[in-house]
Amino acid sequence: MSASTARASSSTQSKVLGIATAGAAVALFLGVYGRVHDPTGETVVQSVFSGQLQFKVWSATLAVALALFQLYSSLWMWGKVGDDTRPAWLGDAHRISGVAAFLFSLPVAYHCLWSLGFAETNTRAVLHSVVGCVFYGAFAAKVLVLRSRGLPRQTLPIVGGLTFAALVLAWLTSSAWFLTNDLGVPIF
Repeated sequence: MSASTARASSSTQSKVLGIATAGAAVALFLGVYGRVHDPTGETVVQSVFSGQLQFKVWSATLAVALALFQLYSSLWMWGKVGDDTRPAWLGDAHRISGVAAFLFSLPVAYHCLWSLGFAETNTRAVLHSVVGCVFYGAFAAKVLVLRSRGLPRQTLPIVGGLTFAALVLAWLTSSAWFLTNDLGVPIF
């Protein structure tokens, strides 16, 4: 291996490690904040819904629906589904759906952290709190990956997959749980 190849490899490893560290720091900060902050128990946003919980359930569900489009459109852009012809609007729709999913998740996370704190009442609640923090850490890492050059080709799909998985797991441990247990919607 030449000296220039070794430097490039070391630089790439440093970038990946820096991005992973930044994502982990975001997740850790949110988890610590949620744990040490005294929950207010206040309603933050209710909008046209019958209550705060219903607002969170449907906002999170919309975020996951947009994330599902993100997954499909990314697979299409990478040539893993569909034909070789991709519409000109696909890249823009992918980015807009990602921004919209993130924006729909923000009031949900704000209420979770500010009003409820890091939940430790049962296994589902702990898992929800952890993966909610992981989602925002993974999202921060994904943004950094998108803005970085010279990373291994598999970096974006790995970080994007982690972001998607964390969002879906957070949804499964909250909104899907609510829809199934409180409303009797047969999700599982």
